[in-house]
Amino acid sequence: MKRFLLFLLLLTPFIFASYELFLVQIVKDPIKYIYTISGVTATVILFFTICISLIKKHYNLIKYRRMIGLYGFFYALVHFLNFVVLDAELDINFLIKETIDKPFIYLGMIAFLILVFMAITSTNRLFRIYHSYHKLIYLSLILITIHFIMAQKSLTLIEFSYIGIIILIGYWKLLQQIIKRNKV
Repeated sequence: MKRFLLFLLLLTPFIFASYELFLVQIVKDPIKYIYTISGVTATVILFFTICISLIKKHYNLIKYRRMIGLYGFFYALVHFLNFVVLDAELDINFLIKETIDKPFIYLGMIAFLILVFMAITSTNRLFRIYHSYHKLIYLSLILITIHFIMAQKSLTLIEFSYIGIIILIGYWKLLQQIIKRNKV
């Protein structure tokens, strides 16, 4: 039951966006709207995913971390497909030109490739082999934040907060590793 409720909660932005795009049709620029909804949702979910290990003592969310992370990947995939299919219309030359002309796009591509790797290696068998590489989520989130800042051409308190949270969580995890090694 909890898993189903989490499933619905994580799917809510997609349902809401689909409703606004296809049923109500109040969105003036669908491509920009999809970029915004999918990008922000992916970022928030991925941030929450890295916070789960910090709050695991108070809430039993570790067993849902993979599911939550895969939803973050799902929204990142929607964001990527919006660029490739709707914005670029599958035009390889346009994709290459945009990627070269706009550095924030290749930062987003690198972050997306990290997420693809993590999604592929999130099965039980592959995770045992590649679990140490899943720390790349921190790099991915930093790249995503820079991607967002460059795309918006502005730097607000929200972007500073994202970067600060990533650094603090990364530092906290590093301290935990050092303390754990010194105890052994």
